[in-house]
Amino acid sequence: MIDTDLKKKIRRIVDFPEKGIVFWDIAPLLEDKKALKYLVGRLVFKYKNKKIDKVVGIDARGFILAGILAERLGAGIVMVRKQGKLPCQVESADIDIEYGKRTLEIQKNSIFPGDRVLLIDDVLATGGTMEAVANLVKKLKGKIVAIAFLIVLDYFPGRDKLKNYRLDSLINYKDRNGN
Repeated sequence: MIDTDLKKKIRRIVDFPEKGIVFWDIAPLLEDKKALKYLVGRLVFKYKNKKIDKVVGIDARGFILAGILAERLGAGIVMVRKQGKLPCQVESADIDIEYGKRTLEIQKNSIFPGDRVLLIDDVLATGGTMEAVANLVKKLKGKIVAIAFLIVLDYFPGRDKLKNYRLDSLINYKDRNGN
């Protein structure tokens, strides 16, 4: 299997969840056991020697990748969730997303000063979500080793917001048509 095979497994859904939005559905890719094994293997290979302490996954599809990677890397998993979903004390960040506003939260005791952290999510578009998550991790004094995405939408400015970090992806789309 090669990365272009992964791309073939992703569905492009127009006008979801709102008119004008293109939703990149990774469910068929995750449902294919060979494709899932391949993509996880590629990500583990990138970070296996980076001494990752925590893998931070973003609600909700980022949790899937974070859980698998954390287990394979011998790291813990940290969840960043939508407001009101985490118990205990939290740090929060308000963000603008492609189709609205959202508040994200992370538990204050989930990352300790000096923890080596990998951030992962399914898709990078505008970069607002991941920029906010990176700021939350830095507020907790974690050291961000890298930020990973399954998909980067190059037709959005997300890379610009994350230019100070190592950024990795397996699939890139240059336009809304899937090229």
